[in-house]
Amino acid sequence: MSNAALQSVPLSRGAPLADAAPLSAGAIAILDRARQQAAEAALGYAGGISPQDAWTLFSNGHAVLLDVRTAEERKFVGYVPDSLHVAWATGTSMTRNPRFVREVEAKLGKDRVVLLLCRSGKRSVDAAEALTKAGYTQAFNVLEGFEGDLDAQQRRGALGGWRHHGLPWLQD
Repeated sequence: MSNAALQSVPLSRGAPLADAAPLSAGAIAILDRARQQAAEAALGYAGGISPQDAWTLFSNGHAVLLDVRTAEERKFVGYVPDSLHVAWATGTSMTRNPRFVREVEAKLGKDRVVLLLCRSGKRSVDAAEALTKAGYTQAFNVLEGFEGDLDAQQRRGALGGWRHHGLPWLQD
């Protein structure tokens, strides 16, 4: 999609499309950079976005943040305020949600910029690929996820992730 076409796509954070603001030059630059890197790496989705850039897009109403973690992860680990939730997988065996795409389609149009967030940025890649196959042209993975990768002590939170970067989040 061209920059001009991107500017005309109305987007907002969980609000009806009619209330969305046009993309800023900064938002277009973030998305274009991610798309270019995705094309170079032959990814099956629009690209990867850093947590900081994801917050910039989301907080300025240029994208929807879709948390694909389980309901339990959101409740006990934390979540981003105003993010949407559709679990990619559920249960302790992490069984893939067969209704994932349909549930997203019920919440979001296929023209939206969708930023997918999971624990470490891996499940959200699968979710972004599934949405892309279903016709979403702007499905981006939030790199590092909510908690980041495991450190040498097998703990999360010290090596990247939404929380590590001090971005807004809440916990029940």
